Amino acid sequence: MARTTDESGAPVPQRLLAAATRLFAEQGYDRTSVQEIVEAAGVTKGALYHYFGSKEDLLQEVYSRVLRLQQERLDAYAEADAPVADRLRGAAADVVVTTIENLDDAAIFFRSMHHLSPEKNKQVRAERRRYHERFKALIEEGQRSGVFSSATPSDLVVDYHFGSVHHLSTWYRPDGPLTPVQVADHLADLLLRALRP
Repeated sequence: MARTTDESGAPVPQRLLAAATRLFAEQGYDRTSVQEIVEAAGVTKGALYHYFGSKEDLLQEVYSRVLRLQQERLDAYAEADAPVADRLRGAAADVVVTTIENLDDAAIFFRSMHHLSPEKNKQVRAERRRYHERFKALIEEGQRSGVFSSATPSDLVVDYHFGSVHHLSTWYRPDGPLTPVQVADHLADLLLRALRP
């Protein structure tokens, strides 16, 4: 029977994802073979196909796992018993920090999304749209209550913030002058200032 964990106790799916993420980030999705992934993970091709139907499924999961984490955290901020400005600021900062903490995943996704089949691309876009809609609902709640200015449409405010988030992988460096939390604080503060009545 095939082992489902390695010496460190890491389950095979996590080992495969870690290997795929590293290789996709280093050499690109299209230049990474299934053989390289399984060798780096220390498993067989059969194990990969047991957990993931294809290399494309690995690519989709690289992005989806981060988005699931971010969605859970956004839902917690949105449902918290706190003023809407505090909830939005927390959510706005959190998506920056979690993106930086998973920078390879974000870079891979934006470089390689075009490799997904139309059906998988549609699924990923639907997941991302759900996240953006929940974020937008916080903005609209604040606009309705007069806490935020309604001069700028909520869709545009969402695009403004997430434009910054989606470009983090092109400029953020862990050895740079700002920590993830500092970047998150600056971007969240910019968003809140933009919404000031």
